[in-house]
Amino acid sequence: MLYKFDKNSLVYHKVKWFNAIYYLMGAAMGAALVVFFLSINISAKTDTKTTEDRVMVILAERNQFTCEKLIAKIKEMHFQYPYIIYGQALLETDHFRSRIFRENNNIFGMKEATKRVNVSLGTQYDHAFYNNWMDSVYDYGLYYASYLSRLTTENEYFNYLSDFYAEDTSYVEKLKALIAREKLKALFN
Repeated sequence: MLYKFDKNSLVYHKVKWFNAIYYLMGAAMGAALVVFFLSINISAKTDTKTTEDRVMVILAERNQFTCEKLIAKIKEMHFQYPYIIYGQALLETDHFRSRIFRENNNIFGMKEATKRVNVSLGTQYDHAFYNNWMDSVYDYGLYYASYLSRLTTENEYFNYLSDFYAEDTSYVEKLKALIAREKLKALFN
């Protein structure tokens, strides 16, 4: 059985068998399909190597991390407390400078999940690693959908992070201080 994760509603939907084949083929083909279809639509005067290079630049720019893109992605996913999630990203990555972020594309310091669906590629440096930073956000979305989406107050959210998410006993205090100091709530109003 294959399920597809809906980024907007943070819900899994069962995929029919013929859609599953199409979905799996699309995931496997990835950038190669983009290159193929774009090269068909480009003028005959443009040589294929130039077209492929342009597509690769477009894909690289799309996958390039910026804080603005992360904030937009968090907003797009409709998390209940987006400023907390952005604060976690800042805290977990030391403001996007950590090795786990740079080499693993891991924004939230996530470990590879064993009891829920995830999109990580495995474990490296004792943390999950991803194809790109967006996959890390999607994996947090899966974590959120599995464990955090039913929490109704900010206090419950912080308590959950303290009890089940963070290894650092002062994690929540650090997170709250960072949210206040950097005025993160204002970014999501």
